[in-house]
Amino acid sequence: MTEIQEPTAAATDARGRVAELRTLRERALRGPDERATRTQHARGKLTARERIELLLDDGSFCETEPLRRHRATGFGLEDKRPHTDGVITGWGTVYGRTVFVYAHDFRIFGGALGEAHAAKIHKIMDMAISAGAPLVGLNDGAGARIQEGVTALAGYGGIFRRHTLASGVIPQISVILGPCAGGAAYSPALTDFVFMVRETAQMFITGPDVVRAVTGAEVSHNGLGGADVHATTSGVCHFAYDDEAACLEDVRYLLTLLPANNREIPEALPTTDPAERRSDLLLDLVPADGNRPYDMRRVIEELVDDGDHLEIHEHWATNIICTLARLDGHVVGIVANQPQRLAGALDIEASEKAARFVQLCDAFNIPLVTLLDVPGFLPGVDQEHGGIIRHGAKLLYAYCNATVPRVSVVLRKAYGGAYIVMDSQSIGADVTYAWPTNEIAVMGAEGAADIIFRKRIAEADDPEVMRARLIKEYRSELMHPYYAAERGLVDEVIDPADTRPVLVRTLAMLRTKHADLPSRKHGNPPQ
Repeated sequence: MTEIQEPTAAATDARGRVAELRTLRERALRGPDERATRTQHARGKLTARERIELLLDDGSFCETEPLRRHRATGFGLEDKRPHTDGVITGWGTVYGRTVFVYAHDFRIFGGALGEAHAAKIHKIMDMAISAGAPLVGLNDGAGARIQEGVTALAGYGGIFRRHTLASGVIPQISVILGPCAGGAAYSPALTDFVFMVRETAQMFITGPDVVRAVTGAEVSHNGLGGADVHATTSGVCHFAYDDEAACLEDVRYLLTLLPANNREIPEALPTTDPAERRSDLLLDLVPADGNRPYDMRRVIEELVDDGDHLEIHEHWATNIICTLARLDGHVVGIVANQPQRLAGALDIEASEKAARFVQLCDAFNIPLVTLLDVPGFLPGVDQEHGGIIRHGAKLLYAYCNATVPRVSVVLRKAYGGAYIVMDSQSIGADVTYAWPTNEIAVMGAEGAADIIFRKRIAEADDPEVMRARLIKEYRSELMHPYYAAERGLVDEVIDPADTRPVLVRTLAMLRTKHADLPSRKHGNPPQ
């Protein structure tokens, strides 16, 4: 690592001092020797400054504390005091809007966090909170700087506390572009969104060596904590990509769908997609037969502007869809059951996924649209023993606590407790619509008939014929499409082709909605 010379006594006039400043800045910008940069590139990774250039608008980056150096001694640290101390911090713009950023520089101390390194991150986090602007962390570091001992750990504590203070105040995005191990993994876990790049990025609390020593299990770094593991199995990662450029481009896109802070609403953009556009294709996309699956994503694409949406947690808990989109140029959050997976039933992971998404939308003033086609909660011993009651209650709590505009549409099935949990009118949905194919009921007609008419079916000369007749009777009495509308449980039964214009008009009406929760320090949501 090239050491920068201290200022010399010869530079006594202003011009000499300015020249000296330029030299220091150039060396700080250049970073360590070229060999370290080549090694970083050989790993398939960009440098911290190259990443910032991709994230922010051209020429907009303003760096803070580029000349900061650590003051630690021992273990040879006093002889290695590079400027930036392994993290680059500052602010710039994304599509003209202010964004704060910090980026670990793996070329310096492996991006490990020390006292000075942490102080720079603390400062940029405080600035982001004060300015009311999003914060993006580009993570590529080896954890705490062991040579600095407990002061490095204390630095992480300060980061965690600030993440918590900023939660629900400004959008926080973590981008994992290299190792993120031990206590460092809790920083991304506290943020709103986690992006990861396949092969080069890993997150775990204990690495493969520790796992092997303690459990005897052999596992690779990617097998333990790679992007696909966290995107499909653990749910830690919201978005996974093959390369850094595509990853950072979607970070930019996500920022356009979020407000700067919780006191603003997301920016509305002009659209060429007519607000009154009908979609007769919806009549064919969703089969009237409740037992036939279909792809809910295609329904969403028909409803939103230009069919464009950004799905959150696309590969985890796939029986429910959570996505950000625009309707007539205005950002909405959409929660929808996915009949292609587990028939759209709610389970533990789907409940957690949707609950956090609802909380995110509510925190940042994003209206919620819920599309229901849910047969109930997934039955099973594993689900009950895994705590489906408390996990399902998280989604119920999130919806009940949300004060943003809330509109729900029942496409087909809406059975039992899952119907109530999925933003029914009874838990506070502002407006509820249903398609003529809806079936809102305690359970399916077959199950209901087996319970209600068990004795009559058993005593019949032909139980199967009797059962079929009673199922038909139950369905005609309690499950016809207008039963809920007649009792005021839905506001209107609509033509599916009119769903987009109906949603646009309803959300426009609700744009000035104001709702207050009872005064309290905070709630105590289910765990």
